[in-house]
Amino acid sequence: MSQRYLPGQPHQLPRHRHGLAHYQGQHVLFAFKDGVATISLNRPERKNPLSFESYAELRDLFRAMGDADDVHAIVITGAGDNFCSGGDVHEIIGPLTQLDMPGLLSFTRMTGDVIKAMRACPQPIIAAIDGICAGAGALLALASDLRYGTERSKTYFLFNKVGLAGCDMGACALLPRVIGQGRASELLYSGRGLPGAEAERWGFYNRLCTPNEVLSQAQAMAHDLATGPTFANSMTKKMLQQEWNMGVDEAIEAEAQAQAICMMTNDFHRAYHAFVAKQKPVFEGD
Repeated sequence: MSQRYLPGQPHQLPRHRHGLAHYQGQHVLFAFKDGVATISLNRPERKNPLSFESYAELRDLFRAMGDADDVHAIVITGAGDNFCSGGDVHEIIGPLTQLDMPGLLSFTRMTGDVIKAMRACPQPIIAAIDGICAGAGALLALASDLRYGTERSKTYFLFNKVGLAGCDMGACALLPRVIGQGRASELLYSGRGLPGAEAERWGFYNRLCTPNEVLSQAQAMAHDLATGPTFANSMTKKMLQQEWNMGVDEAIEAEAQAQAICMMTNDFHRAYHAFVAKQKPVFEGD
């Protein structure tokens, strides 16, 4: 029975250069405008919990972003007044209690693959967070490159509240890098909520916004990134990810190689000629 509750065939998204502007979400909402893709978890009546199917769609969608030539920045948010309440108690947690070990491992690897896909996709991801941001939802926020929140939002890494370890979907690797080892340890051991103002002080949030403006401000930032040197932005994200596992000397050499590659782009030359002409450069991502 280990396969009964797991997602079926992956969504058939092509693995070649393509556009995602007309992608139709099956278990999430997808909107596209001016190079910015907005992904919305869309079960507001239940604070946007994740299902097996939405996990799988997010995994496949973020993987497809790597081949999308029209998406230059991504916003992820939740419909209504909440970001995400985590895995659905009735649709996921209950069925998990009936799985054997191979089935459980298939599930935990699949949820981890969502985070891997988010970190591997070249576009910067901005999370717009209001209300509840809990469990797997907190990991979606954590795996984003930037996080915009509200004072009324509350983030919970509540795995220990259900008898599980805090090491879920990469939390023990990602959270200390964002807020520090001691603070991460406190949240992962206690499962307590992290209010919006404290989240900003701790560096979990890049910015606090009003509830009415959090999504629009995240999209405005995404638009700025989408109109910038997008190849260089993708290189910055790649190096931020890769250098976690490098020594300083290795990182300096890796950055030397990355920057030399960026110096070969047309955007670099456009910026120089615009500077000479005292104009604002118009980047095209090549």
